[in-house]
Amino acid sequence: MDAPSPNALAQRLESLALAGVTNLPKKRRVSQEPSATARQAEALVAATPSTNGPADRVQALAILRDDVAACTRCGELAAGRTQTVFGVGPADARLCFFGEAPGADEDASGIPFVGRAGQLLTKIIEACTLSRDQVYILNVLKCRPPNNRPPHPEEVANCRGYFERQLAIIQPEFICCLGTSAAQALLQTTEPIGKLRHRWFDHGTARVICTYHPSYLLRNPAAKRDVWADMKVLMAAMGVGM
Repeated sequence: MDAPSPNALAQRLESLALAGVTNLPKKRRVSQEPSATARQAEALVAATPSTNGPADRVQALAILRDDVAACTRCGELAAGRTQTVFGVGPADARLCFFGEAPGADEDASGIPFVGRAGQLLTKIIEACTLSRDQVYILNVLKCRPPNNRPPHPEEVANCRGYFERQLAIIQPEFICCLGTSAAQALLQTTEPIGKLRHRWFDHGTARVICTYHPSYLLRNPAAKRDVWADMKVLMAAMGVGM
């Protein structure tokens, strides 16, 4: 994995300062080990102001988006991507949908969940009497894995600082994890999605619920009733009438 150039490092430090990160360790070993990236994620989240207004959040997300676009931590993914897929939605969304990784359509457009699974997610959101522009949608990985394979642990570790920072900036009240990979990454668990459903979790100040990924529903239509049951629980908690 190539080390960042001095210019890239300078830009990264400037971006962190603009985003509100003012204190970094004086001595730091650059490492791609999961433990190092996990510590980085914790430092970034800890430095996130808790009272940002909407304009501040928009600016912070824009800075982070630029950092993601320049990222080459995962050499294979960076070499194979058309572009990074950051996330979309209001910077102060109450609800975030958290998926696994971009697919071919997302890699081409730069927008998460625009393929067949994304179209189904849109229908689910609309069935909940919401619209896509009312929720924030993001993925664990910001680059498409080859052949749409599940994220590798080291890739999740490399992206953790990015998605944790996104969530810390947005400060959602609720997060809906879509599928096993997303739920395991966010909650840092090895439990499968079947055991994570029907339970509430906490992530920062957000309440987290887990359900099946829309791509799973395309292969197993009978599971749509399970997702609908999960959405009814989520909407009830949010106070949204259905």
